[in-house]
Amino acid sequence: MTADIATVLKRRTEALVKSLGVERSCAIIGKSKATIGRYYSLDEEHADRFMPIDAVALLEAEAGLPLVTDALIAHALGPEVADLSDLSEGVARLMSGDLPADQALAEARILQAALTAHILRLTQSG
Repeated sequence: MTADIATVLKRRTEALVKSLGVERSCAIIGKSKATIGRYYSLDEEHADRFMPIDAVALLEAEAGLPLVTDALIAHALGPEVADLSDLSEGVARLMSGDLPADQALAEARILQAALTAHILRLTQSG
């Protein structure tokens, strides 16, 4: 993993935790303050420690903010991606938990189609 994406993921993790509050985040994922702090610490001794993806999913769903997921999507799609705001908004709607099941499934299909189309455009242009 490059240092750039590692820093982004740690900064986004910190923002996610702090958006809910450290104590509340601890309660949601069942980890101590010290452990959660290590997930977003930029200290060399914690450079290889990241929040597990299941914990990220729980916190993002609770916060309604796909902060870490957005960073992962942007990294996966590469620097060619100019604007992920529509996809980010779709992910936020989907993760909010406020959508009825049938609407959430439709939203997920729309996002999947949008990502697939975008990836195809990128691979065909390169």
